[in-house]
Amino acid sequence: MKLSLEQLQEYNQSLFSSHQEEFGFLANQLSKEGNDVNGLVEKIKAFQIAVPSWALGAGGTRFGRFGIGGEPRDLEEKLEDIGLLKALTQKTDSVSLHIPWDIPSDYASIQSKAESLGISFDAMNSNTFQDYGQPHSYKLGSLGNAKKSVRDQAVAHNVEVIEIGKKLGSKGLTVWLADGSNFPGQASLRNSLHWTQESLSEIYQAMPEDWKLLVEYKPYEPNFYHTIIPDWGTSSLLCKSVGDRAKVLVDLGHHLPNTNIEQIVATLVYQDMLAGFHFNDSKYGDDDLTTGSIKPYQLFLIFCELISGSEDGAQAWESISWMIDASHNTKDPLEDLMQALEMISISFTKALLVNREKLTACQMEGDVVGAQECLQEAFQRDVRPLVKEARIQLGGAADPIGHYRKMDVRKKLIQERGAESRSTGL
Repeated sequence: MKLSLEQLQEYNQSLFSSHQEEFGFLANQLSKEGNDVNGLVEKIKAFQIAVPSWALGAGGTRFGRFGIGGEPRDLEEKLEDIGLLKALTQKTDSVSLHIPWDIPSDYASIQSKAESLGISFDAMNSNTFQDYGQPHSYKLGSLGNAKKSVRDQAVAHNVEVIEIGKKLGSKGLTVWLADGSNFPGQASLRNSLHWTQESLSEIYQAMPEDWKLLVEYKPYEPNFYHTIIPDWGTSSLLCKSVGDRAKVLVDLGHHLPNTNIEQIVATLVYQDMLAGFHFNDSKYGDDDLTTGSIKPYQLFLIFCELISGSEDGAQAWESISWMIDASHNTKDPLEDLMQALEMISISFTKALLVNREKLTACQMEGDVVGAQECLQEAFQRDVRPLVKEARIQLGGAADPIGHYRKMDVRKKLIQERGAESRSTGL
């Protein structure tokens, strides 16, 4: 379904007066402090985050899955849902496809649909953590499997994903491996790493020269004794061994509890080795909760390191990819994604407001309290009027979730697609 532009503008008009008052007050404050408000709004408008094709339906766990109704039944309907998100939030303009879940049946039709919605194709995602009818099972691993026939099959799948991506205009391949073992002695720790490096090298050689390889890491799950790529260091080691267009992908949920992720980000940026992000949040492990719902200060600190690294010339902002990766077990997926896009934008905006000159001076002078105050001053600021202004200027909704609910979008999607429709993917 498509939103009516007239209804959206009418909805915005009903909130215009209060927004102008809030934005005017904040803009006046920021201007007095020496900030370029128009420049800030332009930066917020330019920052776009990709939506994954598998996040548009209800998620689930090994204990069960509860459908939401009105879920997209095919890739075209997934693009339509991303089009809805784009219209409401003006914060996403691309989709990250997962293969084989979302292989286009008609490339020309899919490209035409995406173009009509203003959507491009972000990094492609391969899948060697499931069996889906291929000759050899991935039960005991894929790129790092002891059997060469399985490794060759997994490499061939990744090459196929690259070919699909080329047809759609994508410029990257994301590889996440579930490979590992559950018990000591089950697999050779050293050999499995070696085989993975060989496999990644083959995949890298198959990529076009203007593509990048995003190598993800995860400490545990689905394997619980060892994972071949458990951390950023192993991912970085493998990337450096295969080529300079291979870099590390950071998924916020793929860390042990209380890991200092902002330090990992700073270390990768220092080496120009950060490929991109999968945004989500967690309390215990790979919980795939709404971004910023559990650890908003951590998200802010991560953006502080990203912006600082970019401004200092350590790694170009444009070289980093941004994508949400979450599972919606109890929420409407579209509402969850809107919340995530909003929280990412808020954290990014707060990080832009850090007085870096003052912060650096405090760091150099050993003023611990002063340095902390620099961060807290930016973090505690309510920047929602800035984010809302950027969204309205781009033609989005003043209150995306409010308008979504006012228009009964989910109810209409259920009427169109059925209460039992199920999205492809997990």
